[in-house]
Amino acid sequence: MNTTIITGASRGLGEAIVKQLLKPDHQIIYLSRSENKELRQHAVENGAVLHFVPCDLSNAAQIEAAIPAIFEKIDWSSADKVTLINNAGTVNPMKPVGKASVSEIEAHVQLNLIAPMVLSNAFAAQTETADTDKVVVNISSGAANNPIYGWNAYCSSKAGLDMFTKAFGLEQRQAKHPVTVLSFSPGIMDTDMQGTIRNSKPEDFAEVARFQEYHETGKLRSADFVAGVLLKLLGGPLENGRVYDIKELI
Repeated sequence: MNTTIITGASRGLGEAIVKQLLKPDHQIIYLSRSENKELRQHAVENGAVLHFVPCDLSNAAQIEAAIPAIFEKIDWSSADKVTLINNAGTVNPMKPVGKASVSEIEAHVQLNLIAPMVLSNAFAAQTETADTDKVVVNISSGAANNPIYGWNAYCSSKAGLDMFTKAFGLEQRQAKHPVTVLSFSPGIMDTDMQGTIRNSKPEDFAEVARFQEYHETGKLRSADFVAGVLLKLLGGPLENGRVYDIKELI
């Protein structure tokens, strides 16, 4: 039995990943504030096991409280592979430094960086003695390597997530039963996040016209396509601590 734990499965890339994994030999555990009823129906139709764990990932206390509910669902005696995909994230606030509130900055870092770190920390602790295939995937962005006007929070949190991936991967090379850790940069996708970006104000996000052009000219990849690329990557040999970019894989 393969088990995947995933955040941000209510829409976009996360939802697309779950739909492609809903098979009889797979168990999905997803964390979200509300249940995705469409995914539940897909699970029934495909004979897959789908567990919903209610959790507001912007609240550290709720994440900590959800951890026992996640790992009690895994039968380690029959576990062939266990994967954690830290997918949930936000691009907001899209504002130059000096324009965002303290609460906006705090909420952003909590969701984009602290939540993946906390879940990865729990994953490493809970699976330390498990002699099975274990993988952690952090969904990154090209913004981790390129400063973008108005995206100071997003660029910083994704850069931090990539460095966390590298450090976590380095540590796991010394472990008796290591976790394989990677970041995956999915490129520009046709998701709700892109809609938020296109609707931003030029004074807040200087490159809004470029992202509007991506949409108008069909340059955005579908979430289904990107999910397929990621799952194909996970089916092959992986380098611990590496940041993978979709452009290398297509």
